[in-house]
Amino acid sequence: MSEQILKKQIIVYSDDSSVRATIIAALGERTASDLAPHLIHEFATAPALRTYVDSGSTVDLFILDGEATPEGGLGIARQLKDEVFNCPPVLVITGRVQDSWLAAWSLAEASVVHPIDPFTLAQSAAKLLRGTTLLHA
Repeated sequence: MSEQILKKQIIVYSDDSSVRATIIAALGERTASDLAPHLIHEFATAPALRTYVDSGSTVDLFILDGEATPEGGLGIARQLKDEVFNCPPVLVITGRVQDSWLAAWSLAEASVVHPIDPFTLAQSAAKLLRGTTLLHA
C-alpha cells in the first residue's frame, strides 16, 4: 500500500481498449525521469470512473478520451471540474485539432489529438504532473 501512495495516480478513460493501451504504452513506467513512477487506473465506462472518484481515491492526473462513447471525455472533464473540489489536472484527447475549443470548454488543462503521438502525450502528462499550466493549441 505504501508503494501505491508514493506513485503518481493516473486515470485513463476510454471505451476503446486499443486507445487505453496506446495511452498506457506512451506513458511508460514514468512520464519523465524527474517524476515519480505512476500507477494507472483504467476505466472503460463513465459510471465506473465516477464510482472511483466518488470513493475519495487519490488522483494526480486524468487522461480522458474525448471520442469515447456513449459518454465522451470532454463532458466528463467538465463535470469533474465542476464537481470535484481541487480537481486534479485533466488532459483530453480530441478527434481533430479544430476541437481545441471543446477542450477549452471542458476546462481541461491540456489536450492532444488522435492519433496519439506518444512523445506529445507523455510530455504533456509530465508537465501537468509537475504542476505546469499548458495552453491549448
